[in-house]
Amino acid sequence: MEIRFQTKEESNRLQREDFLKLPGGERVLAFLRLCAALEHFPSKKKLKQKDNFIIKIIPK
Repeated sequence: MEIRFQTKEESNRLQREDFLKLPGGERVLAFLRLCAALEHFPSKKKLKQKDNFIIKIIPK
C-alpha cells in the first residue's frame, strides 16, 4: 500500500488519466460499477415508495 500526499486537482487528474487508459468496454464496465457502488452510499434524500414493479433478470 502506498500513501501519497497530493492536491485534490492532482488526485482527480491521475484518476481521470487511469480511467481513460482503460479500453472502451472496460471503461463502460468501470463506470457501471461506480454507479452501482454509489447506490449504497448514505443520502439525505428520502425515497418515496411507489407502487412500481421491478423486473429482475437473473442470469442462468
